[in-house]
Amino acid sequence: MRRAVERRAVVIKGTVQRVGLRPFACPLASELRLGGFVRNQSGSVHIEVEGDPPQLDRFLDEVSYHPPRLAHLDDLSWEPGPPEGDQELRVDESLKDDSRYIRIAPGVATSVACRSELFDPANRLLDSVDSRTTP
Repeated sequence: MRRAVERRAVVIKGTVQRVGLRPFACPLASELRLGGFVRNQSGSVHIEVEGDPPQLDRFLDEVSYHPPRLAHLDDLSWEPGPPEGDQELRVDESLKDDSRYIRIAPGVATSVACRSELFDPANRLLDSVDSRTTP
């Protein structure tokens, strides 16, 4: 019997950039065997994630109820989409649009994962850092 695979396009708004949300999402998706992408987009984080529906529910619960400690989610919404066969969650390049509103947590130092991304364009995420347990 074939397993059900779904894809969900998730938009998260609030204080969600420069708080480790993208590095948080990648090991969580790997642990749950989900694929897709995560990227920043003008004040929000967009995640397209696919896999088994119960694992997708767990992913959304973890992001909603246990995000990185500096994140503050104002809104998390999602819509279903067609599966694309992604096996791993990747960090995609940030998209910019006309919106200029980006809420940043005050007094936050740049994380190790973000510094790596800034200074090494080939390294979008540090595999050795588990952002769910480190500030």
